[in-house]
Amino acid sequence: MKVMYIECNMGAAGDMLTAALAELTGDTKKAEAKLNALNIPKVTYALNEINRSGITGTHSDVDIDGEHEHEHHHEHHHEHDHEHHHDHDHEHHHHHHHSSLKDIEEIINALSVSDKVKADAIAVYKLIAEAESEVHGKTVEEIHFHEVGTMDAIADVTAVCLLMEEIAPSKVVVSPINTGYGHVHCAHGILSVPAPATALLLKGIPSYQGGVEGELITPTGAALLKYFATDFGRMPVMSVDKIGTGMGTKEFAQVNCVRIFLGETEEKPADSVVELQCNLDDMTGEDIGYAASYLMEQGALDVFTTPIGMKKNRPGILLTVLCKIEDKDKFAKLVFENTTTIGIRYQVKERFVLDRRIEEVNTRFGKARVKISEGYGTVKAKPEYDDTANMTDKM
Repeated sequence: MKVMYIECNMGAAGDMLTAALAELTGDTKKAEAKLNALNIPKVTYALNEINRSGITGTHSDVDIDGEHEHEHHHEHHHEHDHEHHHDHDHEHHHHHHHSSLKDIEEIINALSVSDKVKADAIAVYKLIAEAESEVHGKTVEEIHFHEVGTMDAIADVTAVCLLMEEIAPSKVVVSPINTGYGHVHCAHGILSVPAPATALLLKGIPSYQGGVEGELITPTGAALLKYFATDFGRMPVMSVDKIGTGMGTKEFAQVNCVRIFLGETEEKPADSVVELQCNLDDMTGEDIGYAASYLMEQGALDVFTTPIGMKKNRPGILLTVLCKIEDKDKFAKLVFENTTTIGIRYQVKERFVLDRRIEEVNTRFGKARVKISEGYGTVKAKPEYDDTANMTDKM
């Protein structure tokens, strides 16, 4: 399985993700040409190799109508994708045109990209618009984005969506996100980091403030990570083939970059099973034991019991049956037929399962079967109980 791991130890922004993904394609200049061929109105991309603290990576610059835009990333200015609908406070007051989300969708839909890239880019921008909408107490339709900030963010979002389509990972894992701490200046005044829209986008995502003062995660970066991530956490067990390093603009004591690891893992998708449960307080131990054995004989994946306390202070037994999804009705019928219950609860659950095989080994007491289980970087071996029990007679 092709797995992508995005390390956000210094947060993330759209330009940093663009640069790191471009490196993963194997040819950043070819990626640059591909991005410029999109012909996003007034936008020009430049992907350049830079060195910070002895570390080489790629920096993505976007010019809007000939003016350099990405220099505000991770600066104290409230950058483009925080307050799209307000004028910037750094020499862009001569731009007065504002765009609605509908206008942005029209720009994206007019690009020469696949329908998937268009849908992904619009979905990411909707996440940003919804966050801005909640922050400002307006409907999404009422939110308007400043022309320069809009084109800058469209450039980042479209670039990431296009490069993600080209790389096509099966799974995307994102590390806990360092937001930075402190305050940021914007047209509304001084706001805490993470800024309000960013904080909303990070709801449900593992994040932390870390030890760097400054704004490390932008709303565009947060929205892109939220949209493409299939999981959050530490790097999975994987064989890394490529590493992309996307550099930010501002320099900190720690190298300001996003690293993206691309590789393969033997990890298999989770397997789904059905869990059937019922409470029993009027069956003997013998009857419950028989029912459990019979359910196993009929092909249940597992059957087990748990002592519980029931109504009227009665001790009871919780009977749990695991089976394949397609066998749910079969085992519900068998439970009703072989127990006294009048109701069964069930739910579908996912599980991770190691690959298993049986090997036969020779010992001084004779042959014995050994169950070997492996996967997720783990190998386990255990002799079959029946074989070892039979061997005790020969010792």
